[in-house]
Amino acid sequence: MSHKRSGLLPGLIAGLVAALVCAAALGLAVLFQDRLPKAVATLGNGHALSVTLSLLIALLVALAVGAARPRNRALPVVAALYAAAAVAGGQISGVSIILGAARHTSATGTPFSPQIGDITVANAGEGLPRALAVYREPLAQTWQMWLYIAVAAVAALLLVTLRVFRVRRADRAALAAQEAAEEAGQEYRAPFEPAQPPAQSSAQVLAQSPGQQAAPADLFTPRKPARD
Repeated sequence: MSHKRSGLLPGLIAGLVAALVCAAALGLAVLFQDRLPKAVATLGNGHALSVTLSLLIALLVALAVGAARPRNRALPVVAALYAAAAVAGGQISGVSIILGAARHTSATGTPFSPQIGDITVANAGEGLPRALAVYREPLAQTWQMWLYIAVAAVAALLLVTLRVFRVRRADRAALAAQEAAEEAGQEYRAPFEPAQPPAQSSAQVLAQSPGQQAAPADLFTPRKPARD
């Protein structure tokens, strides 16, 4: 099965782009989480917002992969990995920028408040080791972070699996309808009737054409005597 028919390559590219966009958006949400309404940020001890963002990421990744009309059964697993990586990458990238920018402001003694200008590669690079250390303990000892990753992965897996199943079923129905139309369009033939009629001999052709000149008689054919 080719990549074009299975939708594997377009699905991989679309899913990767969607995962990168979702990771960047989640990083921004983590960076500016202090500006969210307190009722939203603290709902369910913060788990409701994180689970909602995980479901939104899974939906966006599944829509991107499903837009390629996927038929390959490996794409649901890839979409689950994309969604899980987007959740983890977004969380780590946002915390990395916060920690990297906070190091510069802590030296001046001013309270830290994230700004758009803090989103730099330098801040992300400086804060990345500390962010990995921050998330290492929760991943090893608590279940909250694993819950957010699992929700995104499972939701993306189910959505893309459903999309693959529907595309494959629609293709089978279209193929069956095409075969039925081709069979209906064929000319009916009896069971023992040949596909083409047998070729006619020259004598049969002359006998069926009265307007043509008659064939010359044989030399040994008896002739009638001439009358005076």
